[in-house]
This record gives sequence, C-alpha cells and structure tokens, in this order.
Amino acid sequence: MNTIGTFLNKARLQKKISLSKLESVTKIKKQFIEAIEKEDWKNLPEYPVILGFVRNIAGSLNVSVDTSLALLRRDYPPKKLKVTPSPDVEKKFTWSPKLTFMVGIGLFLLTLLGYLGFSYSRFISPPILMVQKPAEEEVVLSTVLKVMGTTDTDAKIEVNNQPVLVDADGNFEGVVEISEDLGEIIIIATSRSGKETVINRKIINETKN
Repeated sequence: MNTIGTFLNKARLQKKISLSKLESVTKIKKQFIEAIEKEDWKNLPEYPVILGFVRNIAGSLNVSVDTSLALLRRDYPPKKLKVTPSPDVEKKFTWSPKLTFMVGIGLFLLTLLGYLGFSYSRFISPPILMVQKPAEEEVVLSTVLKVMGTTDTDAKIEVNNQPVLVDADGNFEGVVEISEDLGEIIIIATSRSGKETVINRKIINETKN
C-alpha cells in the first residue's frame, strides 16, 4: 500500500535527490525528512508543522501536493486522548427493600432503648404520690379516718405504718385509727427499688373533746 512515507521516499529516490540536498532546498532538517519517510511520528513536531513539511517537500519534489496531504491525513495516527475520570454524577436516591429493613431495625432498636431507658428511670425514681384525703389540718371528729390518694401501680403504700392496698390503676384507699394524741398522718409510697415519697398531713384531732 502506498503511504505518505513511501510516496515521498520513492519520489525523492527517483529524482536522485539526497536527504542533504532536500534539506538544503526545503530548509527542513534532514532528520525530519527521514522521519516523515519512515513515518516515525514520535520524533516529529506537531501535526500542523508536519503538514507544512509535507506540503514543502511535495512541492520541491514536483509531486502532487493534494495527494501528499491526503496520504498524510490518512496515515497520520490520531492522538490518544487522555482518559479523564467520569464526572461525578449525583446518584438518584432509590428506596430499596434493604433500606426498608435497615430503617425498620433502627426504629425497633430506638424504641427498645427508649422503653428500657424509661423503665430504668422509673425504677430508680421515687414513686408519684398524691393524697386527696385527708386535707392539711383537717378536723377529725371520729376515731377512724379515711385516707385516699394515687401512686404508681407497682408502689406500696403505708399510712402510719399500716399497709394499704393499691389497685391496678394506682388508686389507694384505707382507714386509720385516730388515738387521742395523734396529730399527724404520714403516708409513705415505696417503689420496687426502695425509693420513697413521703407526705405528712397535720390533722386537728377533736376526738378527745
């Protein structure tokens, strides 16, 4: 196959022109002329410069410039483009079954930890205690007095050292005997961890009158 290198080399040899002579005529260094004939592109300048060299050489050898340039365009190897990393493309978010599973596990663990934390907090905290009866400085005329209130469902209630039952809703109700010298009602709520909440209610004892 006729290439740009063989085409120019054959034309130069047919006219019996040496590389040195062609260098003198074209003002192109003979190593560049030789590189073009050998198609040694790596030892030649950039393509636009080679294009000018071939045009000059073809004209000096009296061969078709158009043919020479056409062969050069065909034979000149394209430059290898540098491979650049693909640009970062924002990944479109998609909800997958795996993500659903992971979110479900996360919510379960958060709920479990919250429940355990709440339970532990309640366990180490003193119980709630509210007393509806007797009121502070309530006048007592009878030898028995009703005591009523609410507390935690798992708490124990003692009124003046007497146990009082607590129902499933945390309500308690009981009676205490009122002696002539009794002037105070002490209600104690005790949690499972042993924490206590105490309310003292002073009474006006009129049973002795």
